[in-house]
Amino acid sequence: MPEDGSLRSRLGRNLTQGMLENLGRAIIVGDYEDVPFPTEAELTAQHGVSRSVTREAVKMLTAKGLLSARPRQGTIVQPSSNWNLFDPDVLRWLLERRSSVELLRQFNQLRIAIEPEAAALASRFHGEDDLAGISAGLARMREAEKGNDDTLTADIAFHVAILDASGNPFYRQFRDVVSTALHTSIRLTNNIKGHSASIADHSCVLDAIAQRDEDGARRAMRHLIGEVLELIDQEAGDAPA
Repeated sequence: MPEDGSLRSRLGRNLTQGMLENLGRAIIVGDYEDVPFPTEAELTAQHGVSRSVTREAVKMLTAKGLLSARPRQGTIVQPSSNWNLFDPDVLRWLLERRSSVELLRQFNQLRIAIEPEAAALASRFHGEDDLAGISAGLARMREAEKGNDDTLTADIAFHVAILDASGNPFYRQFRDVVSTALHTSIRLTNNIKGHSASIADHSCVLDAIAQRDEDGARRAMRHLIGEVLELIDQEAGDAPA
C-alpha cells in the first residue's frame, strides 16, 4: 500500500480504531493478496502514527483472525477460512464488498437455524420487560412506516429484543452479529421489494410469543426469514422457477 501523507488525518481522533478500519478493509478486499503485509516500521511510517498504535491495531486484527505473527516470518495475512465471521467488524467489512449478496444468503441460512428457536424460547421464558422490548420494536416499525422513526434500526431492534428475550446467553451474544448483518440485509431486501418489512409478519411473531405459543413463534419467524432468503435468491438471479 503506498504511503499517503494525508492518511493519518483520515484515521480520525481514535488512531488505533482508524488504523484498524483502514487495514481491516484493505485485507478483506485483497490489497495484500500479491504483496507482503508491511512491517511494523512500514505501517508506522505509512500511517504517521506511533509504534504502540500500530502494535495495538495489528494485535486486534490478529484476534479477528485476519493476521498472524510468527517468529522469523513476520506478520502475514491469513486465508479467509481463518477469519472470524462472528466478529462484527469482520462481517461488516465483508458485507461492504461487492460480492456481499452470497454472504447475505449464507448469513440468513444461519439466521433461519437460530432465530426461530430464539423466538420459541422467548415465547416460553419471556418476562414482562422482555415482551415490552419486543413490542417496542414493533411499535417503532409502525412509526417508521409513518416516517417517524428509522425503518432499519426499528426492524433490528425487534429482532435483537427477541434474542434477548430468549433467556439464553448464547443467543444474546448473537445480537451484535445479527445487528451488523441486518443493516445490509434489510437495506437490500427493502430495495428489492420497494417497501419495508411486513408489519403483519412481524406482528405474528410477537403475538405467538405473547401467547407462549412456541410452535407458532417458531413457524412465524421461520416464515419471516424464509421470505428474506427468497428475495436474496431473486436478487442473485437463481430463484426457483
